[in-house]
Amino acid sequence: MAGFLLKRLAQAVFVVMVVTLIVSVAVRMTGDPAMMIAQGATDITEADLERIREGLGLNEPFLSQYLATLSGLFTWDFGRSFLGGTPVSTLIGNALPATLLLAFTSLLVSIVISIPLGIRAAIRRGKWEDQLIRILSLVGLSFPNFWLATMLVLLFSITLQWLPPSGMNGIASFIMPAVTMGIILTATNVRLVRTSMLEVMQSQYIMVARAKGLSERTVLYKHALRNCAIPLITFLGLQFGGLLGGIVVVERVFNWPGMGSLAFDAVAGRDYPVLQSVIMILSTLIVLVNLLVDIAYGLIDPRIRTE
Repeated sequence: MAGFLLKRLAQAVFVVMVVTLIVSVAVRMTGDPAMMIAQGATDITEADLERIREGLGLNEPFLSQYLATLSGLFTWDFGRSFLGGTPVSTLIGNALPATLLLAFTSLLVSIVISIPLGIRAAIRRGKWEDQLIRILSLVGLSFPNFWLATMLVLLFSITLQWLPPSGMNGIASFIMPAVTMGIILTATNVRLVRTSMLEVMQSQYIMVARAKGLSERTVLYKHALRNCAIPLITFLGLQFGGLLGGIVVVERVFNWPGMGSLAFDAVAGRDYPVLQSVIMILSTLIVLVNLLVDIAYGLIDPRIRTE
């Protein structure tokens, strides 16, 4: 296990370095931050722009800038924002908990809804309940997250005035963002759980469990569900990366003070330190989640642990 973890950690470090390098090159192709900072100023000269670049450290060699950004992951020192001079670590420290809380709440909503519905669709295969669940999951897949978020705001905030339209203020403010992301995840997970359960239910050990007189609930949730959890956990790990990507739009709609909003503002302002740091932190989280997924395999399935 120790060798496996070391190998995966080495792969994780390599992935983060490659992603950060690509982002560092890409953001420098978007424009000159000095010009963005000098917008609105009158009689700005090239010498003034050069002093701004010097103050921001943009005249340093690219490799030096890149290594300084990469080292910030270990020292939690990502420099200062070009737009305001606030330490980037402070901005990320304020935004990261909000994003993680929303992401895990959305995953929890998806798991709580998709597992019972997927199991119900599997045991009622071909019946009207199965057909209804499959139709609803297809409808859920058809909703763009920005459209669903906008419709929820119009209905529950503007028309009914039940929920706050934006911001992070109390439990009520979590409902619409989490439901927006959760519904889209649920639509996929329901179909995955149904397919996996149908395959597992044909296995011999399920027939043996029923022959031993175990209750149907025990057969489904203790034996069948555990054996179909491997593909579900794999897909949840992949979904986490997509969730962090799609959460940018949802955070903008609901004015959520998370990493997505921070990255959006950094792109608009060509704020290199903030944008690079946000993407580096998010890519590191995605790699770590996939590492945890690999470890979870051995905890769920003893055969994998033995291998």
